Amino acid sequence: MSIAPVPPTAPAPAVRLRVPTDEDALFWHRVFDDPEVMEFFGGRRADFSVYEELTARQRRHDAELGYCLWTVTDEDGTVLGFTGAQPWPHTHYGPVGAIEIGWRLGRSAWGRGYATAAARTTLERLRAAGVPDVVAMIDSRNARSIAVAERLGMRLAETFTTPRPGQEARCYRLEL
Repeated sequence: MSIAPVPPTAPAPAVRLRVPTDEDALFWHRVFDDPEVMEFFGGRRADFSVYEELTARQRRHDAELGYCLWTVTDEDGTVLGFTGAQPWPHTHYGPVGAIEIGWRLGRSAWGRGYATAAARTTLERLRAAGVPDVVAMIDSRNARSIAVAERLGMRLAETFTTPRPGQEARCYRLEL
């Protein structure tokens, strides 16, 4: 009996990460204007002002911490979404005090390896910044994001009931 060879894995796509600009608020607003992309974030688009505040906050995080949620682009400069890390933003539930890694890409980038490639680059940057460990809070129904976390070597640590009715979040952890 012979064993079939394991097919080689496809090379990771080229991604670039940059500190979000004012203009990226508009890009994020457009890329995330999709009910499927927002399924685990309330199911509907956020107002443009939310992205203006979010990109401004990420610029502050980068200046103060050396990391943030970076804008992800492909090798041609097309904005795909974001990935990066920030302090867990809630004080009433979840991994309070932890650094959370996260990613959100537009649907056109799904299933092509961009989220994993961008998140791996994020982990490299966090290691270089001296961050000892990270968490990823993922809706328990979000199989795509759970798969990314597992490809990164993250392991399920605990689950949380979120303030959103009926939503359970899984907390994945990784020591850097």
